[in-house]
Amino acid sequence: MISAVIAGLGNMGLSHALALHKDPGVQIVGLVNRSPVALPEELQPYPRLNSFSEGLELKPDLVVIATYSDSHADYACAAMEAGAHVFVEKPLATTVSDAERVVAKANETGRKLVVGYILRHHPSWVRLIEEARGLGGPFVFRLNLNQQSSGAEWATHKALMQNTSPIVDCGVHYVDVMCQITDGKPLRVHGMGVRLSDEIAEDMYNYGQFQVVFDDGSVGWYEAGWGPMMSETAFFVKDIVSPNGSVSITDGNKGASADIDGHTKVGSILVHRPDGDESIELPDEPGHQELCDAEQAYMVRAITENIDLTRHMQDAVQSLAICLAADESIRIGQPITLGTAQ
Repeated sequence: MISAVIAGLGNMGLSHALALHKDPGVQIVGLVNRSPVALPEELQPYPRLNSFSEGLELKPDLVVIATYSDSHADYACAAMEAGAHVFVEKPLATTVSDAERVVAKANETGRKLVVGYILRHHPSWVRLIEEARGLGGPFVFRLNLNQQSSGAEWATHKALMQNTSPIVDCGVHYVDVMCQITDGKPLRVHGMGVRLSDEIAEDMYNYGQFQVVFDDGSVGWYEAGWGPMMSETAFFVKDIVSPNGSVSITDGNKGASADIDGHTKVGSILVHRPDGDESIELPDEPGHQELCDAEQAYMVRAITENIDLTRHMQDAVQSLAICLAADESIRIGQPITLGTAQ
């Protein structure tokens, strides 16, 4: 039986806790949150802990970290030093050096480290990546996810923007998709952003976009914006173009941009080749909770089956490095050569 502590009981933390609650091979021994939070009925019997350190004192086998981004690296390292395997929500850290520190700690301690890249566990996105790779590069990536948020959703976004911009928080998912399709290494990133609300700090922006150039000739564009002012026209664009055709998600603008399930659902894929088009229908896609279930099932298998996570950890650092370079580019107004952004 794997004992587990979950730290952070926001949307993602609660979903991960529910996933582990349903796993017969896992026993939750503690739930940590820095403020009172209403728990679903299934989670109410579990012990509520006052601090992360109190959770580590229980010597759990697994620690799930779903706190704000600026605590991820220190919490992950502390958990591994205490002997626990770690599942940490994206982004892995808020600097490249911190992300590398966490990976080094995993290698040093022999603990498993899984980063919450939820799209890696979605069969439709796996199919999208396979179809794109089958066309061959170099690739053009056109990806975005804008969210028109208000009320509680806007409050959550403002809280996130106290230390993480939209293009870092959301961008790591889609840059990870780029990196799974192209085997090229990122060379250069150019970002642009703008602060569209007086409700966020003067040194933060709630809309950003960037371009990334890879050494195989591939180029990528990503855009993310949060707030009540954002348009819901073309808020979900997912295109991959190659010399031999293109792969696109064609069922993008369904529902509202604030709908979490809509961020992962594909619906259908259009594969275009010069000799004709192929539409791939993808019914009965998993919802948000089912994907969190899949993430935690993979975490458990990584522990019990001793899965090699070397590439997984390398990809997590690389996707973060690209997004942080874009953030730095926005702040200094200059392109960034990869390896120089911190």
